[in-house]
Amino acid sequence: MSIPRTCEAAFLVREGEIRLEQVRVPKPGPKDALVKVKACGVCGSDVHYYQHGRIGDFVVRKPLILGHECAGTVAAVGSRVRNVAVGDRVAVEAGVTCGSCAYCRAGRYNLCPDVVFLATPPVNGAFVHYLSHPAEWLHKLPEQVSFEEGAMLEPFNVGLYAARLAGVEPGHTVAVLGSGPIGLTAIQAAKASGATTIIATDVVPSRLRFARRLGAKHVVNAQQDDPVAAILDLTGGRGADVVFEAAGTVATTQQTVAAVKRGGAVALIGLGPTSRFEMPVMDLIVKEVRLTGQFRYANLYPAAIELVASGAVDLKSMINSRYPFARVAEAMAACAKGDPKTIKTMIDF
Repeated sequence: MSIPRTCEAAFLVREGEIRLEQVRVPKPGPKDALVKVKACGVCGSDVHYYQHGRIGDFVVRKPLILGHECAGTVAAVGSRVRNVAVGDRVAVEAGVTCGSCAYCRAGRYNLCPDVVFLATPPVNGAFVHYLSHPAEWLHKLPEQVSFEEGAMLEPFNVGLYAARLAGVEPGHTVAVLGSGPIGLTAIQAAKASGATTIIATDVVPSRLRFARRLGAKHVVNAQQDDPVAAILDLTGGRGADVVFEAAGTVATTQQTVAAVKRGGAVALIGLGPTSRFEMPVMDLIVKEVRLTGQFRYANLYPAAIELVASGAVDLKSMINSRYPFARVAEAMAACAKGDPKTIKTMIDF
């Protein structure tokens, strides 16, 4: 495979400004692979950095390449790489962990305190034509899984991990509060895990239509109806076996406790605008609710790839906005403007 000396990368140079610049194509180290990026999704975190230049303690202090939901073709490999070869189609797992801490050794590597994550300052991301990445974090894609679907595996893993953490089982009723990109992946993950009744809420009608298409049996427009009352009514007053909070709002987080059954589980996926607010703790105790936070995902790429390859999960239909790499600045501006009808924007190379 012919590899150029330089390629274009899209840098966030200041809040609200993306600039295309030439960069040297990296040479992979002994355990690394060079990936020719073919598709990269725009995540909410990318938009947040674009608009505000920071997320919490992670501050953009110098020009940064955004993008971490990506897939491509292996263009070169280091001398010690055995799991992938030149020409392989791969999805890129964005987080690289130390492999030796207690969390990594226990298989909970998403909690590694030394994780290095693409497009998290000061680490550059994947809005670039060639990306060098540790080969152990690359996952081969079968031919029936497209590059766009390979890029979508990253957000889908969040929904799938939520289903695993919350213990979704066959026959369960699951409520998903928020039907944005992550909520829609949680709906599909719950369905793939055997949930027979899925209730989705949102305030945007187009997103509720997506939710129904992707597996929700019931949808509730939270601007028109009380979502908790609707969930209780649909479950005969019992509440859902599992409730996912995927909107990232104070209101939906507080609603989870009232919407879940006694002995049920609540998984908090969304990232809210504030870290402190009131929760009905006594109700959590009396109902013996299992409340779990969630940080990214772990050990799920192979399972996610199988679900997509088998057709059990539809990630492609969530992509309803596409831009060529040359228009990445336009794509980021559109995402920042926030058309509620857009589910996922994909950058194609």
